[in-house]
Amino acid sequence: GRNGIAGEWGHSPLPWPNAEETPGPQCWCGRRTCLELWISGSGLARDHGGSLTAEEVIAAGLRDEAPARAAYQRYVNRLARGLAVVCNLIDPDVIILGGGMSNVAALYGDLAKALPAYVFSDQFATQVLPALHGDSSGVRGAAWLWTNDP
Repeated sequence: GRNGIAGEWGHSPLPWPNAEETPGPQCWCGRRTCLELWISGSGLARDHGGSLTAEEVIAAGLRDEAPARAAYQRYVNRLARGLAVVCNLIDPDVIILGGGMSNVAALYGDLAKALPAYVFSDQFATQVLPALHGDSSGVRGAAWLWTNDP
């Protein structure tokens, strides 16, 4: 775009915040409640208390440890709220997730259940899918662009 900021969705505020989420942690950009602080692996780890990595929180949740499971459920809810804004604005046919958290297989089914509550429609059929090359898709795309630069 004209300002070179297209795709900086992570610096949009978390929509429909609750009392526990406000004012929220401060982002490196200087603002508070940026989505990036909530829906990243580091955001999941911080929400759980910061003593575990995101991978460890997911593993603890799979072992049905209540605090990890609760942190993961909050993560899904926050991601659903953020994606709902995109859906309400552009009504995409599909949403592709990248990054480390996109490797969590359960996320896709859990989002399919959580998203419709926040989308402004009585019907919602948009699929949420992992990137074709997993969390390396962004790097692969950048390499492709570099090698195909005119």
